[in-house]
Amino acid sequence: MGRHDFEPGKLVVGLVLLGCAVAYLGAARGDLHFPSYMLLPVLGAGFCLAGVVSSVAFAVRRRRDPDRER
Repeated sequence: MGRHDFEPGKLVVGLVLLGCAVAYLGAARGDLHFPSYMLLPVLGAGFCLAGVVSSVAFAVRRRRDPDRER
């Protein structure tokens, strides 16, 4: 398997989804109580953060190696 580029935006999305899953698991067990409508704003903010992180990573990668073709 060849090397691949690190994509921090995908990491952020994965962590946000994992956090939401853990919160719902805690709510299902009765350990954690939160309003269920809070999932949409949290997911939206997480996706926006992932977009910003991806854009910054792309800009840094592009500036660091301008001769590389994609």
